[in-house]
Amino acid sequence: MMRIKLPNSYFEDHESTIRLIWRETLYADFEKKLLERAIKRKFRIKTTISAEDGYLIVDAENEEIERLITFLIQSHLGEFLRSRYTKRKVLYIHEGMNVPLLGYNAFGLIDRGTNLIQVRGSTGCNVSCIFCSVDEGPYSRTRILDYVVDVDYLLKWFDEVAQFKGKGLEAHLDGQGEPLLYPFIVELVQGLRENPNVNIISMQSNGILLSDKLIEELAEAGLDRVNLSIHSLDPEKAKMLMGMKNYDLNHVLEMAEALINAGIDVLFAPVIIFGINDMEAEAFIEFARRIGAGKRWPALGFQNYVPYKFGRHPSVRFLSFKKFYTWLRELEEKTGMRPLVLKPEHFGMHKRRFIPLEFHVGEVVKAKIILPGRIEGEMLAVARNRLIEVINTHAKVGEEIKVKIVRTRHGIYVGMPI
Repeated sequence: MMRIKLPNSYFEDHESTIRLIWRETLYADFEKKLLERAIKRKFRIKTTISAEDGYLIVDAENEEIERLITFLIQSHLGEFLRSRYTKRKVLYIHEGMNVPLLGYNAFGLIDRGTNLIQVRGSTGCNVSCIFCSVDEGPYSRTRILDYVVDVDYLLKWFDEVAQFKGKGLEAHLDGQGEPLLYPFIVELVQGLRENPNVNIISMQSNGILLSDKLIEELAEAGLDRVNLSIHSLDPEKAKMLMGMKNYDLNHVLEMAEALINAGIDVLFAPVIIFGINDMEAEAFIEFARRIGAGKRWPALGFQNYVPYKFGRHPSVRFLSFKKFYTWLRELEEKTGMRPLVLKPEHFGMHKRRFIPLEFHVGEVVKAKIILPGRIEGEMLAVARNRLIEVINTHAKVGEEIKVKIVRTRHGIYVGMPI
């Protein structure tokens, strides 16, 4: 009997399938019968495949069978890959695909004309916040696909961007969802820390997937700050806002303290929905003070809820930003916690030259469709070594089409077929 285990993964038995859990956040299901049939065809023996204690069990003793099974699983992993949290199919983007990592909002790199570069290694989220601006999470009604970018490929593109932008950069790990779903998060932080142009590495997170072990690894890798998305200090209200009945607020609060104890600064970033959690602002301030948040940067970054076209729209009151900033200034006066009205200089952010735009609004370009998009009617095309999000299209992968550019803001390109 053979016990097979692959690097950074373990196996689970699911009746007719074997499930490979890869790097905790991804999985792939393989039909037992197909694997058993492959062994029978090649070696003329009948075997039974199962999983136990994380190992793949084959009732035979043959190193060649082990090599065959390993080859079949590894070679077909990308075909069957899915997210453990969204259950959506995952496209694994690597260097051999020649997919540009500039131009698209969901993955890759984003330059908004400052010394901060947004680094997005994956999509998807483990919660479904009722106010989510991009309708993410397990209960999304619009997102149909996820992406994961190979860490070496992501770091290669980051280095090219960093050389253009210069020294003193902040690499900010964020995304349309939860960055800790990225299966190479520790390796990404390590790689960014080794980049001579990077001074600060920060990350947005809801904190749910943090553990003492992961925090220790992130601290050793060089993570400087986590912007922690906690929206209520009341456990039941927090579950409601997160859209998850099993949300464990106490765990996240414990992890906030663990981050600080490990030398990683914490900024609490609650989304304030007036009439629901605005009355908790002072409690957030007191908690941040008590655990020592905000040692190098502000301890709190209250955010005003804003309804977005493709996001979720709870029936709540939207407060104008003028009134929101008045509310923040009154909180500063009442609690003595400053700053609550945040400015770029509080984070060492300043303007830097943009990576030059490759297209202008109204331009018509010939582009090749290379990937499906995240929502119905969306495809991703490439031209001039940039990605273009093509909307309202029925084009298929491999087709070349003419696209009219309708948006170029911050180097994120959106086009429509003509």
